[in-house]
Amino acid sequence: LYLVIIVCGISSEAFIRGSLIETGDASATVSNILASGGLFRLGFLADSIMLLSDVAIAILFYILLKPVSKNLALTAAAFRLTQAAVLSVNLLNYYAVMLLLNNESYSSALEGDQLHTLVMLFLDLHSHGYDLGLLFFGISSLVLGYLVIKARYFPAVLGYGLIAAAVVYLAGSYIRFLFPEYAPAFSAMYVIPLVAELAFCLWLLVIGVRKS
Repeated sequence: LYLVIIVCGISSEAFIRGSLIETGDASATVSNILASGGLFRLGFLADSIMLLSDVAIAILFYILLKPVSKNLALTAAAFRLTQAAVLSVNLLNYYAVMLLLNNESYSSALEGDQLHTLVMLFLDLHSHGYDLGLLFFGISSLVLGYLVIKARYFPAVLGYGLIAAAVVYLAGSYIRFLFPEYAPAFSAMYVIPLVAELAFCLWLLVIGVRKS
């Protein structure tokens, strides 16, 4: 499940939306989406699979870490499930682009520039919605990291990695909303969550849980 989340999340954001959305160029973005409608829909599919997996993994992590602290494990699960709920609703902003471009009753009622601007607005809302969800995910990762450190199931370094990832998620999201001019400079910091979560995922896949 963890691997599915990572692959779907990176694929939809970096390879699908990254290849279609031209920042600051609404006309080119609309042209890309119209020319690659199947790819744009694939982004919706990848995100939905990621979120369904996130709900399942929240429950499994709760079961796995409940012996360490039932209350903290429940807290981590609650924040992760809230993140999944926020991102699920946020997918409507993504789907709104398809409705605008593929439904003639909408597209014919708007002039070209108006339609293109509205498409970019929904894409921007979808992007910001991700950062809103990461606020909840950051708290979940913070608690999860603490539980991983306290549990003897895993090396403590994996827990510290998750805590570092949580700090990046929280800082990055608040910077995006409160100080957007600094967001581009901060974007390089997201390599920390990528390394931390990938390391934890690979440990679960290859080594697993220490039974003792």
